[in-house]
Amino acid sequence: MKLIVGLGNPGIEYQFTPHNAGFLAIDRIAEDCGVVVSNRRGKALTAKARLAGQEVLLAKPETFMNLSGLSVAALVNELGIENVAQDVIVIYDELAFPMGRFRIAERGSANGHNGIKSILGALGTEDWLRIRIGVGKPALEDGREVKAGGRDYLLTPMRKQELATLDEVLDRVKLAVETVLTKGVSTAMNEFNRREEKDSSDGK
Repeated sequence: MKLIVGLGNPGIEYQFTPHNAGFLAIDRIAEDCGVVVSNRRGKALTAKARLAGQEVLLAKPETFMNLSGLSVAALVNELGIENVAQDVIVIYDELAFPMGRFRIAERGSANGHNGIKSILGALGTEDWLRIRIGVGKPALEDGREVKAGGRDYLLTPMRKQELATLDEVLDRVKLAVETVLTKGVSTAMNEFNRREEKDSSDGK
């Protein structure tokens, strides 16, 4: 069984904040699969689902972001996953990308993300698939980048326009996960990462 984890903070006050993009992605996948992420196991809310013809466990850790690794490690152990590089997908927010973009990667450092630091420490490896959803501010029309301020920005509810942009991304993220499951990570990276780069270069 594949484990698909979205990162975020539990609690209604955090529901629509940038830091909860991973939770929102899991909710979108669950909704499309007709399941509710409500079973408690491995320090997370979970749901078994059938996605792209495969059995998956959708999970939203209840540990709060900075301790996400405790939940991911518990779920990996409970499911008996031996090859995390092949069977674990983590979806989370990425300040380095503007809202409207996402990127698939097979490995990587935490890049300042505390939830990812926690998972790296708990699993003891960087080799697991991640989908990073952009939550940074889009560039100005003259091309200048707008730096989004760390913690306060990440924990502040998004505006309507930002939610609308993210809504479209969540649909593409679900397609990307399905592509990983059916065609493999290399095909998914070629298809979706290139598309994201092309859209960015087109100024969309």
